[in-house]
Amino acid sequence: MKVSSPFSDICRVCRSEGTPEKPLYHPCVCTGSIKFIHQECLVQWLKHSRKEYCELCKHRFAFTPIYSPDMPSRLPIQDIFAGLVTSIGTAIRYWFHYTLVAFAWLGVVPLTACRIYKCLFTGSVSSLLTLPLDMLSTENLLADCLQGCFVVTCTLCAFISLVWLREQIVHGGAPIWLEHAAPAFNAAGHHQNEAPVGGNGAENAAADQPANPAGENAVLGENPDAQDGQAEEEEEDNEEEDDAGVEDAADANNGAQDDMNWNALEWDRAAEELTWERMLGLDGSLVFLEHVFWVVSLNTLFILVFAFCPYHIGHFSLVGLGFEEHVQASHFEGLITTIVGYILLAITLIICHALATLVKFHRSRRLLGVCYIVVKVSLLVVVEIGVFPLICGWWLDICSLEMFDATLKDRELSFQSAPGTTMFLHWLVGMVYVFYFASFILLLREVLRPGVLWFLRNLNDPDFNPVQEMIHLPIYRHLRRFILSVIVFGSIVLLMLWLPIRIIKSLLPNFLPYNVMLYSDAPVSELSLELLLLQVVLPALLEQGHTRQWLKGLVRAWTVTAGYLLDLHSYLLGDQEENENSANQQVNNNQPARNNNAVPAGEGLHAAHQAILQQGGPVGFQPYRRPFNFPLRIFLLIVFMCITLLIASLICLTLPVFAGRWLMSFWTGTAKIHELYTAACGLYVCWLTIRAVTVLVAWMPQGRRVIFQKVKEWSLMIMKTLIVAVLLAGVVPLLLGLLFELVIVAPLRVPLDQTPLFYPWQDWALGVLHAKIIAAITLMGPQWWLKTVIEQVYANGIRNIDLHYIIRKLAAPVISVLLLSLCVPYVIASGVVPLLGVTAEMQNLVHRRIYPFLLMVVVLMGILSFQVRQFKRLYEHIKNDKYLVGQRLVNYERKSGKQGPSTPPPQSSQE
Repeated sequence: MKVSSPFSDICRVCRSEGTPEKPLYHPCVCTGSIKFIHQECLVQWLKHSRKEYCELCKHRFAFTPIYSPDMPSRLPIQDIFAGLVTSIGTAIRYWFHYTLVAFAWLGVVPLTACRIYKCLFTGSVSSLLTLPLDMLSTENLLADCLQGCFVVTCTLCAFISLVWLREQIVHGGAPIWLEHAAPAFNAAGHHQNEAPVGGNGAENAAADQPANPAGENAVLGENPDAQDGQAEEEEEDNEEEDDAGVEDAADANNGAQDDMNWNALEWDRAAEELTWERMLGLDGSLVFLEHVFWVVSLNTLFILVFAFCPYHIGHFSLVGLGFEEHVQASHFEGLITTIVGYILLAITLIICHALATLVKFHRSRRLLGVCYIVVKVSLLVVVEIGVFPLICGWWLDICSLEMFDATLKDRELSFQSAPGTTMFLHWLVGMVYVFYFASFILLLREVLRPGVLWFLRNLNDPDFNPVQEMIHLPIYRHLRRFILSVIVFGSIVLLMLWLPIRIIKSLLPNFLPYNVMLYSDAPVSELSLELLLLQVVLPALLEQGHTRQWLKGLVRAWTVTAGYLLDLHSYLLGDQEENENSANQQVNNNQPARNNNAVPAGEGLHAAHQAILQQGGPVGFQPYRRPFNFPLRIFLLIVFMCITLLIASLICLTLPVFAGRWLMSFWTGTAKIHELYTAACGLYVCWLTIRAVTVLVAWMPQGRRVIFQKVKEWSLMIMKTLIVAVLLAGVVPLLLGLLFELVIVAPLRVPLDQTPLFYPWQDWALGVLHAKIIAAITLMGPQWWLKTVIEQVYANGIRNIDLHYIIRKLAAPVISVLLLSLCVPYVIASGVVPLLGVTAEMQNLVHRRIYPFLLMVVVLMGILSFQVRQFKRLYEHIKNDKYLVGQRLVNYERKSGKQGPSTPPPQSSQE
């Protein structure tokens, strides 16, 4: 290789000069010592960096193809036909493979799961004998596939839950009654197994740790002095485990030795090779058929173990006890029977575990204990996530019956007509109630002194793990906590819903009930009201930032007021400067500190209802000054809080609805409208008023001149926003809705012998929905001028709105296209066709069908253009496969001369 001289051109990669065999090129804008490069060096670098442009100047490299000298000017028909046949064969092969994949995963797996499920639950031997024929039956094929998808989803969720629960037991430790060994042997075992391969070492280490540290698990209404009682109960629970410590540890040691026989490298290699594409069959191989077989087997096993057995255990028990008719009357026979089966299975596992402990069957005892934990956690999850919100939802409905002029008989009839829908709606209402209660508790923790809410679980604790509590704590503690949570949540509903309704009916007899009928005699369209609600009101009301700050400010103001009225400011908000006072005051605060921190270990599962939304907040405890007659002041504080909540509930139930009814009366007159719209309208007006007041209050300290300047700026911004709203939210949706009416709705719904009627208000409402859908699809699609403009408008926002840019780049082009789409067909049908001398029937036909016809023409032209581009790509592909011998790098030329290669934007080449 020839070494370069200081003044010769060299390659930027290998630092060598050019030769006749390896000439130097300057393919990009870079100059100086990095201007030139060998083609081979550049190709190697592009393969390494996986980029098609220069990383310094962002210029895309260009190559010109080099074809064989014997290549004809045009490809022969035989070559084109052969390439076309090859491409079609490849496409057919891929089509067959992906069809087989779709048939296997979307047909065989769910259909097999559904048919096996039905076979097991029919309760007859003949169904088992005819199962192979039932698998091949084509009756109810679509319904069985959909039902099978639900069954497969449930089995996969159960499998994932089991694996996750195992990880919880391995990493968090099993209960002490399940994992208990002699301390001396444990110590020896730790020295012998310092680096265990399996999970038993982790379990033994976790068993030595306390399941839940004291002081971190506070629950509503629990007595902190009960910690000693808990220790005694744990000792009683663990007395029966002392004799089996050595054997369990020996089993764990043997398990660790067995785990050492596994080849970890082989398993890691298998895990690396198995990808989603390979598992589902999207990589082109047929390995997925084995995975389909294992999924079908897993579905069958889980249906048999987790559905068939518990259901029949519960069914035989209910029949034997004579409760079969009562369960059938509940409309949820299968669910209730299965839950009863799980409860009886849990009791059986407890009894078998006790018997295995007595006869010292240690492996059986451990297996039965783990099975009991699985059943116990499953039942507790059902209670916490299913039963508790359902109770809250029904209690909310019962307490609000008078608000809607309903009775228990009405609810019973609705339940009899649609039990599943009724239960789901009540569960959903209960979940929303629990969620917002959790949000309010978290907001209180941000305002109040750490330690005030000692009776509620601290959700900001990073060690909060409700599943670990489900694993470790006994059933009676969960039951006690569940009853306590029901009492608290039910009392709050009585205070903030039932009592205000009674007061409103007494003071304002004509205000209630709310109109919640599904029909309306209003002259406006329900669709328009729903659109106004969804597009204008709800986005403003669901703006969590301002609403949360306002509510936090109100809570802080109320806390300060109550603190000064009752001399509880130090208790509620804390008093940092008093922490440096005399030692006597510190001694007086020690006992309250213990009251706020020392609580029973593990007490706090009901806080799982509040663990939905976890945000930052204070943790720990902060001392406070305890005033005279402290219990009496706390009682007065609770009374004051109840009165405040009652007044707030009265305002929320009356003010928005009253304001909404008054405003809607100008629009709809005396017609009754669904209270959802009146309440939403009233809430929106209240939100606007509060927002304006907060803005003015924030401006007042800045002076009169600044306020006038701000008002001027906001007035100009509002004027620009109104103009943009008229164009983009008024004209564009109206034209779009009218075009949709002419192209799709009118040809499908109106016969030729009838005249279509157009309702601009409804067309505008549908146009808004279509405009939002088109905007969303545009933003998700590739980069083009409309997406660039919309992104720029979104980036500017309302405060930096550019009216000239929006009109010139967005409103004018879109409106022009829509107007041309509306006017050109009309001009052709009404102006050109009559000049041709056709009949009136033909004119009517052309006038009514020209819009969908031109749409079909445009779509056909788009398809033809796409096919032409695809054929050109196929032509180039055939030519390159047959005659391409190489590529030559193209030098960069300035735009002042004739530029050889075209240089697309660099961002289009980024991958």
